Amino acid sequence: MARRYNPPISYRLKEIPIKQIKVWKDAQARKLDKAGIAELARSIKNEGLQNPPMVQKESKDSYLLMSGQRRLAALKRLRAKNIPVLLLTQGTKYDLKDAKAASVIENLHRNKMSAKDVAAASVFLTESVGKNKAAQSLGISQQTLRKYLGFAAVPDKLKEYVPMEISRDDATRLHQTIPNISKAVQIAERIIPLDQRVRKQYLRALAKSPNSSHNKLLKKAKSGLLQQRIRIEINKSNAKKLQRLAAKKDLEVTDMAEKIMADYLKKR
Repeated sequence: MARRYNPPISYRLKEIPIKQIKVWKDAQARKLDKAGIAELARSIKNEGLQNPPMVQKESKDSYLLMSGQRRLAALKRLRAKNIPVLLLTQGTKYDLKDAKAASVIENLHRNKMSAKDVAAASVFLTESVGKNKAAQSLGISQQTLRKYLGFAAVPDKLKEYVPMEISRDDATRLHQTIPNISKAVQIAERIIPLDQRVRKQYLRALAKSPNSSHNKLLKKAKSGLLQQRIRIEINKSNAKKLQRLAAKKDLEVTDMAEKIMADYLKKR
C-alpha cells in the first residue's frame, strides 16, 4: 500500500553541496518562471534564505529534492556552492516511487497550477499511487480526476485555448470527437464566440455527427436549447444512485439524467 502523504515528518538542518541535489524531470509539476526565479534570487540575496529546501538522502553524495524547487533554482542562479537544507530523517523517508509523488503534491499545493499542469500531475500520480490516492492527494473527486486524465491526452495546440477561450471539458470532448489536431483547432476557433450553453449543445451534436458542417451543427445546437426543460425532483437515495452512475460513465449528473430519460422514452 502506498504511503499517505500527510504523516508527521522529522528532519534536521544540514549544509550540503548544491550540486549533490537531484531534481527529477518527471516529478516537476510545472515549468519554472524565469522572471519569478530572478525575483526570488534577489530576495534571497537581500534577506537571506528563510525556508531551506527539503531533501532526503539517496546515496553517499546524492540527495533527492522533496520541496523547494524554485528556491533551489534561485540559489543556483546566485551560484551558491553549499546551501542549508532540511534533511528528512530515516524514519520519515519515502521510497523512490512515493518520493516522486510526494514532490509533485508539494508543488501542487504551493503553486498555482494551470489545467495542463494538473492534468500532467494527475497522470503521474495515477501511474505512481493509483486513482484513489491520486484523487485524494489532489483534493478532487474520482470523476474530476478522470476528466483531467482525459485532458492530459489533448494536444498542446488545443490546450492553449484553455481556460481563457474554452473549458478543459470542452477541449477534452472536442479532441475525443475530432482526433485530427488541425481540424480540432479550427472547430475550437469557431465555437469560442458561442454562448457556453450553445457550445455545449454544439459539441454534443458534433459527437453524434462529426462530419456535419458548422452551420448545420450550430442550427442543431440552438434548436437543442429551445427544447422544453422539465424539472424532476428525486429522493436522496435516487440522487446518490444517479451520482454513482454518472461517475461510472464519466458524465455530468445532468447529462446522465438526460440519457436515462432519453433511453426510457425510446422504449415507450
